[in-house]
Amino acid sequence: MVFLHQQNPSRKRPSSFIPPFPQPKIPKSFITTTKQPPQSQNEAVKDNQASSSSSSSPVDKMVSILADAGCTLINPSGPPCLPSDHHKFRNHLNRLFSSSDTSPALRSDFLSGFFSYINPQQNFRRVLAFLKRDGFGAKRSESLVRQLLLVPAIQLDLQIMLLEKLPEYFDPNPGDSRTTLSLEDDVARLIIDQFRWLDFVVDPNTFTDKLLQVVSICPLHLKKEIIGSLPEIIGDQSSNNAVVDSLDQMLQEDSEIIVPVLDAFSNLNLDEMLQEQVISTALSCIRTIDGENMTNLLSFLLLSATPQNVRRIISQIRQQLKFVGMANSSRASQQRKLKGKSLMDNSEASILDALRSSLLFKNMLCQEFLKELSGVEKPQDHKVIDIWLLILIYMNGKSMQKSVEKIFKKKIVESCIREDMIDQCICGNKELVQDYFPWFLSLSEHLLACKEQKARDFGIHIYTCLFGEFGDTYFRQEVLGALVTHVGSGVSFEVNSSLNTMALLASKYPQELIPLSAHINGILDYLEGFGMEHLHKVYEVFSKLALAARSSTYCFGSSIADELLMIIRKQVSHPDIKYKKMGLIGTLKVVSCLGDINNASGASPSQKSNCEEALELLRTSLDSCKQLCLPLVLFYDELTTILLHKKLQPEIVEWVGKHAGEFESKFLSDLQGGQLPGTDSYCGLEGELWMNLDGDISPICLNILSLSSSSLQSTSSLQVLPANLLLLSAVERLTNQGSLSGIDALLGCPLYLPSSKYFSEAGWQSLKANQKQIVCLSLYYAANWIRELLNAFSTQVTGRFECTSQATKMDIIAKLLKRLRNLVFLENLLNNCIKYHPLSLPELHLQTDNSETSLLNKANNRVHLEKNGEHKKTQDNNSPKKRKHRKTSKESSSDPNGKLRQPTIFDALRKSGAVTSQDVSNEDSNGQSSMGQTFIPTDPDSCNSTGLISLEVSAVTKALEAQRFKFRQLHVQCYSLLMFSNNEKTCCPDPEVELPLYLYLLRDLHYKLDYFMPPGKQFLARCLSAPAGLTRMTLEEFLSSVRPLFPNLRRHFDNAILVLKEGDGTCEDHWNIHSASVGNPEVANIVFSKSAVSTLVFKEVLNSFSKMLNLLDVQMHKSVLSYLLEAFQPREISENVFSGLQHSPSPGTIEYLYLGASSFIEDALDMACSFSFMLASEALLTLESVVTSVQTVLDKSETNGKVIHSPSIHRILPNLRSRLGTSAQKLLSHNWDSENLENGWKNKGEIIQKILQIYLENSESKSDLLDKLACSILPVVSFSGTTVEDDHHGFPTLCNATFVVWCRVLHEGNIAILNKLVKEIALFMKPRAAVQIESVEKHLINIQKSVNVVVSLVNLCRTHDKVTVRAMSVKYGGKFVDSFLKVFDFLQAHFQTHNELIIPLVTELQKATRTIQTLCSEAKGSKQTAITSKIPATKRSMERFLFRVKALLHSTSSGCTFWMGNLKHKDLTGQVVSSQAYADGQNNNVDEDLAEAVEDDQPDSVASEDRETE
Repeated sequence: MVFLHQQNPSRKRPSSFIPPFPQPKIPKSFITTTKQPPQSQNEAVKDNQASSSSSSSPVDKMVSILADAGCTLINPSGPPCLPSDHHKFRNHLNRLFSSSDTSPALRSDFLSGFFSYINPQQNFRRVLAFLKRDGFGAKRSESLVRQLLLVPAIQLDLQIMLLEKLPEYFDPNPGDSRTTLSLEDDVARLIIDQFRWLDFVVDPNTFTDKLLQVVSICPLHLKKEIIGSLPEIIGDQSSNNAVVDSLDQMLQEDSEIIVPVLDAFSNLNLDEMLQEQVISTALSCIRTIDGENMTNLLSFLLLSATPQNVRRIISQIRQQLKFVGMANSSRASQQRKLKGKSLMDNSEASILDALRSSLLFKNMLCQEFLKELSGVEKPQDHKVIDIWLLILIYMNGKSMQKSVEKIFKKKIVESCIREDMIDQCICGNKELVQDYFPWFLSLSEHLLACKEQKARDFGIHIYTCLFGEFGDTYFRQEVLGALVTHVGSGVSFEVNSSLNTMALLASKYPQELIPLSAHINGILDYLEGFGMEHLHKVYEVFSKLALAARSSTYCFGSSIADELLMIIRKQVSHPDIKYKKMGLIGTLKVVSCLGDINNASGASPSQKSNCEEALELLRTSLDSCKQLCLPLVLFYDELTTILLHKKLQPEIVEWVGKHAGEFESKFLSDLQGGQLPGTDSYCGLEGELWMNLDGDISPICLNILSLSSSSLQSTSSLQVLPANLLLLSAVERLTNQGSLSGIDALLGCPLYLPSSKYFSEAGWQSLKANQKQIVCLSLYYAANWIRELLNAFSTQVTGRFECTSQATKMDIIAKLLKRLRNLVFLENLLNNCIKYHPLSLPELHLQTDNSETSLLNKANNRVHLEKNGEHKKTQDNNSPKKRKHRKTSKESSSDPNGKLRQPTIFDALRKSGAVTSQDVSNEDSNGQSSMGQTFIPTDPDSCNSTGLISLEVSAVTKALEAQRFKFRQLHVQCYSLLMFSNNEKTCCPDPEVELPLYLYLLRDLHYKLDYFMPPGKQFLARCLSAPAGLTRMTLEEFLSSVRPLFPNLRRHFDNAILVLKEGDGTCEDHWNIHSASVGNPEVANIVFSKSAVSTLVFKEVLNSFSKMLNLLDVQMHKSVLSYLLEAFQPREISENVFSGLQHSPSPGTIEYLYLGASSFIEDALDMACSFSFMLASEALLTLESVVTSVQTVLDKSETNGKVIHSPSIHRILPNLRSRLGTSAQKLLSHNWDSENLENGWKNKGEIIQKILQIYLENSESKSDLLDKLACSILPVVSFSGTTVEDDHHGFPTLCNATFVVWCRVLHEGNIAILNKLVKEIALFMKPRAAVQIESVEKHLINIQKSVNVVVSLVNLCRTHDKVTVRAMSVKYGGKFVDSFLKVFDFLQAHFQTHNELIIPLVTELQKATRTIQTLCSEAKGSKQTAITSKIPATKRSMERFLFRVKALLHSTSSGCTFWMGNLKHKDLTGQVVSSQAYADGQNNNVDEDLAEAVEDDQPDSVASEDRETE
């Protein structure tokens, strides 16, 4: 389109509008005259008046003018006839109206006549009608008005005339609908149609203004058409400000015109500023637009996105688009109310299609949206539309799927995307989600395979929603197929989550799953690879389906139940214990479903009742494992769990109680007058009653000796004894309102064990091997009997039962404490016996770990043997003959299974502090452990007169720890004994009386806490099998059980400190008195050290406090965290604790509690410094855990976007870090006595390393402290070890034994600082407007400090000749150079302005590299493999450094030169090595002269690096 501007003098229309009238008189507004002198103008007026009176009418003149141009206006047959040559027609009229002096008057007459002619509607239609003519080209529609509009002289006047005529045709005829009129009948649309696609517009601004005025008063349908046609009408203008402003105003007044306005905006030629204005207008309409028009708005916005505004557009769409899923019957009515909120109907499907096509069209939108979503941190800022956008991007191709999966998982873990948001997406929106079903399923598959528990839980929820929402068979088959695929993955956590999903579906939709059961039967193919936890889940799924199938109307419903029962019966009857275990778990899971009291009815009349079926299964299972110990133990344990967690039908409880009632006849013997009548020797062993708490009134005893001796010839019933007791107690509580009064005689009854005389030196020596084995087994079964007594009767202490009086409860507590003392004694005695008569103890519960964990356990068991023979192996490795002999011996040994093979990864577990266990023999087909295999004792000759019977009460039972996993585990309720104490008067103060008992419980608590620690922090704890009783307990349940113990932990900690302050000492009488009071036999040489017990209690309490403080569930629950911190508050908090804080926190706040706990631990550390270095270091590590806990709470709060605790908690973190660093310095600078060091500084390298790292990390300036330690402290250290020299540098912990540790920590800390500087410099080097000189100098100074540290540390090798120190210098020196190379770009960029700082920095580092070169040369000569293995990597780094320095100096015109020569072979003292010295003195003089000459010729050499000639 061409814009033609009139060349004649401008004609300005009057501002007033004269409406047209039917009279044939042209309005003044259409008459344009040129400016003339006054007299000429008057004359023209006179001439016009004269001519008008004498001439014909204007219509006739107009018709005549058109006729002269070749147009016949009066055509009875139709519209006016136009000449064939339109171009000639228009040129003729243009010349007529613009070339002569009479043109203005003629033009005025023409317009007046034309206006009069079109007043009748019929005439107006004729001139607007289209004429079709055939030519050589395509057909073209024309009209007289359109041809006249292409005449420049009259275009503007004609445009205004038509626009002013337009309002006359706004209202349709009565009864007519505007939308039904055709274009030929609709005059208003015909008028607008004349303006489209004109070849030129003479005055576009005036025409546009007039057009927009008329549009503002048009009816809606016409307004939409005109606005949508604006780009076709006004064309490409230089400026569209008025159009944009006017449309913006109209849009604010009426949002229904949004679609044509957006079309107009899309097609108009807008500059950048107007485009931004248009986008702002469109964004403002998101909240007010109707759902049906939202598609156009979103498409316009997204397709208009540019790199500059895309983030703004995406952000506004996310914030303002209310994508609410609503599945209810009142959707139509709510659509009117929720204006701007898209509802889950066809409009929402259209919106998603629009978003998807836009994202697919512009890949930039996908990337920017992912960046935008990644930057949103607060959970409340996340919307439902975010999930849909992620799904749409996920559909766009594999290139974006990884990014979507990563962000989706991250948002779920951070609790930003929640389950209720998924509910809004899926639930009730089947038609909408159906097209996106595969992508939701794919995303949930990814989530279920994630390591994060939160992500897997979210995946489970998506699976459940999809299955519940889509009832079609196809979709549900897809869901089940994906779950079965997860089950077959072999990844433990993925399998577990998949089975949890199926169990949830089986609970919510059992009837719906029955027809689809064929699709999940494949799970049964994986049973052999499942652990017990997975087996429980599998059978839970099928048990629920079987229960539903028994009452199902489906013809194949009963077949599911029959098939399941057939499978478990086959498994139960299988001779292999692996399959029998599966069958028992399946049987009892089916019994728990069928026997539930809520499922008493449901079977069809032709079937057995659920109760009868359950009883039959119980009898079958019991009969199949009666002769097998471990399967029977599993049966009892599983049955006990069911009784405690399910309410079974009375018939089943009665059957279980009847079976459990056989306990007395199996295991108990009657007493007469407190003695066992007719006592005989068993295998030559005499017995006696131990641990009789009831005295002569006890009617029964447990004859362990008799059962132990018989176990050598047949299956031992004692393996089943603990599990049987647990089942008996569960039945008793269930039938007696929670009370155990019916079996309370078991708590105090004595045990018949081997005579105590066998535990003397002479007695033990007189025993045969099988007798010693019986003695050990008797003690082992007795210890586990007492453990189950504690498990059973501790429930009477923690629970509240109306039938149990307070006196009875106190009596139970007293007996439990006595039994705990019995247990401590038995395990110490058993440990001592096994130490000198090793044997494999039988398992008392079936392992609950999977195959991978079992493998680790077996490997850990092997480490015990490897550890014992470690020294011997080291010697054997030096001799080929010995290695061969060892191999031969190994092959011919009694280890047919090769369990003493060469260790692999499990050596790492052992070195990391793993507690390993003895190798366990394979179970035979009867399920009984072989007892013939024994350990090789560490020192067979050590069984002397004192070694066997010397018992240290507080010592760790190391021999038993290797087989601790075979013991029956203490339940969590046993920890309630920590709250009670025995008030009997003894020779020692009360705090000392019970500390050994509490120590035993604290160790067990510590062991269980390791299981709940996050993965990564306690890798070993996760590798070992889970403690029994914890596999089905969540961390939240565990914390609720131990929470009441927090104040008691503090009480025992205070008691331990009180005993430590009283001083060391032993009190065997103290222990003997209490042992005698609980029935322990008299055994000589019992060692009871008060300080040793108190020290261990001190450490265990701090360990438990530290671990609980860093459990995520504790940190995220304010009440639990506050209760834990409150338990460890000092009696009075010093004002110094709040130093450095602007406002002291209020008492009771989380900040106050953290500060108080840290103050309490600091006080304990100060106290421990006077007793033990190890205690003080334990307190320091606990103080570090407090700081770590605060940091974790802050990080989690920032990540989740919600304030879990006080928002000002971050203010105390610098205070805590400062105090932590001060405490670490206190330990390092404390002058420790030899008595407090526990065997001197030997084997304390790891703890010294940790303390030094804490000191560095929590100092005010780590770089300054490193510079001080490396350059001032370490160089003055001497290995003579005198006290004066130690005091000289101020760190007594820095001595010959710990020097290597200090060097390593300083090297690592220095490299860490340099790496941090490298990252800061990388950010600093990014393009910016200006670079601050101060920042550059600051970075250079920090690099200089780091260089000084490494130079000082490397130069220590000149005075300390330890190979380890030199090896560290080579290793860490090379790493430092590697990191230093990363800052060369920064040095080169600022060399011209800061060469006075850079040149000394490089030359200083050269001192270290030359020393490293010398170290490498000497190591090669002396074949020091500890150093030579690190030389290649270090040499490569120094070569790169050499050439980077050369490139730096050559690329900068600073006048500096670079010289590279051959390095003389010198030792660390600077003397030339003889291998490179000249043979005679003359040659030596020549060499020195040449060297001096070279130096004289290189006055500007600032960085000369020499290479070694090899």
